[in-house]
Amino acid sequence: MASLIANYDSDDSDSQPDSAANKRTKPSIVVDIAPEVSTEDLSVHRFLPGVKTTEITHNVPYQDLAKPLVGPSNPFQQQATNKNILTGFVEEHAMSDFAFTTMERTYMNYGYTINPNGQNELIGNAAKIAEYGGATINDYIPNKNEVKRKRKPKGDPAVIGGYSGPWAGYVDEADDRGVSGPTEEEKAALEAALAATNPAIPVKSVEVVADPGKEKTVFHGKSEYDYLGRTYMHAPTDLEGINLYGESGANECFIPKRCVHTWTGHTKGVNQIRFLPKTAHLLLSASMDTKVKLWDVYNDRKCLRTFMGHSKGVKAVDFSNDGTRFLSCSYDKWIKLWDTETGQCIKTFSTKRVPNCVTFNPAQQNIFLTGCADKKVYQFDINSGRVVQEYDQHLGAVNTVTFVDESRRFVTTSDDKTLRAWEYNIPVVIKYIAEPDMHSMPAVTLHPSKKWLACQSLDNQIFIYSASDRFKLQRKKIFKGHLIAGYACKPGFSPDGRFIMSGDSEGFCWFWDWKTTKVYKKLKAHENVVMDCQWHPHEASKVATCSWDSTIKYWD
Repeated sequence: MASLIANYDSDDSDSQPDSAANKRTKPSIVVDIAPEVSTEDLSVHRFLPGVKTTEITHNVPYQDLAKPLVGPSNPFQQQATNKNILTGFVEEHAMSDFAFTTMERTYMNYGYTINPNGQNELIGNAAKIAEYGGATINDYIPNKNEVKRKRKPKGDPAVIGGYSGPWAGYVDEADDRGVSGPTEEEKAALEAALAATNPAIPVKSVEVVADPGKEKTVFHGKSEYDYLGRTYMHAPTDLEGINLYGESGANECFIPKRCVHTWTGHTKGVNQIRFLPKTAHLLLSASMDTKVKLWDVYNDRKCLRTFMGHSKGVKAVDFSNDGTRFLSCSYDKWIKLWDTETGQCIKTFSTKRVPNCVTFNPAQQNIFLTGCADKKVYQFDINSGRVVQEYDQHLGAVNTVTFVDESRRFVTTSDDKTLRAWEYNIPVVIKYIAEPDMHSMPAVTLHPSKKWLACQSLDNQIFIYSASDRFKLQRKKIFKGHLIAGYACKPGFSPDGRFIMSGDSEGFCWFWDWKTTKVYKKLKAHENVVMDCQWHPHEASKVATCSWDSTIKYWD
């Protein structure tokens, strides 16, 4: 290998006077074509580099690289003849996973196995070796006569209770045994064992779901009709300064300051409240006490009607566009369609799964969608009473269904921590949103402008998504400060869109400014978690809240 040597010489060609200030030097490169190399025979001479040697002038053979270290032995290292590694002795042995599993299972079942050191030697239980002939777990085939047991006759199907069929007992069983199954003594022993394991929890019997057709209603007022023959569906017109038939959001809204009324009547927590569409002079509430109640917002502010037909807590309700009908879904796996005016149950629907939400199609009032705990969204036709479409893409229970883009699309959220957008009537996801830092969003509300979706996230934040084709997350619009982890607290908007509000798990109702995302006010509204809050569409500062403390409050 040639070496390059750089020599620095003075520049003789310079015409400047010979002085220290003006004298310049430049490098000149000289190539040494005969570098110094080692000429010793490495096969007979071992080259031992010094401690301070930084480079060598020959190539070290591979045999020398693999040779042991030269020098005195370590006095602190224990030398033993039965060690081939520093910590002990390792015996090289190769065995496939199938052979090892066979030996292990044979030993666990029969008590013997093959000696890994000698493949022809069996070690273990000598009696079992003689009984099975040294067969492994894969070799031994039991005698058919040992396994197959003869059953008793099936019986005569014409005789009531005389047909046993495939449930008939075996010949060698006791005659009083009858159909195969545990005896009465075994059943009693099992119940005693269950009771002893946890005596505080009684053994529950099989639950019977309430049959449809047994719904009933109770009217709590003095008379269902006034002197002109009108029911409570007619909105009052004598309210000073309030136009219940006006356009929602026409007036500037303000934050409420105090509670002006409390509705009491439910015996358990209230999950959801809804104002009557357009006029909002009635308030509908769904409660865990299996009842749905209709309240008067004006006049005496009393309960007008109670709808009873569910056997478990009512999860959600939803009005039709005109408010004459509403849907209720319950933990008893039934969805019921009610007449708001008469209280009659018009139809019942069921998917045999717990429905978490129910929503009318705003464009087609004979269609509604329900998100269920079996990870599906079902589309029902009220006229036929049947499921006409299924949307099956989620990996967890579906919590919300929200129509956007003039009912041409809808958005669903689920326990699988995703948000999915669908084309109506087409069971194909058009937008899939899932991020590693996303949490489940069990409550979604549409902005009054129909352009944004407020999604309540279980990491104590409200995220805003655009309700357009892209469904983009607005990262600069995040509302936080409240605590809702573990609860599906539904957010709400003021009619003019200036404020966004939400309940929390500590009984507070929070108000944020929509533009700046700053907290405007925090009200101590209830003693328990605030599940829902609704702003009155025609009054600038009226808000209704419901809680699991079984009360509904009206704020001004």
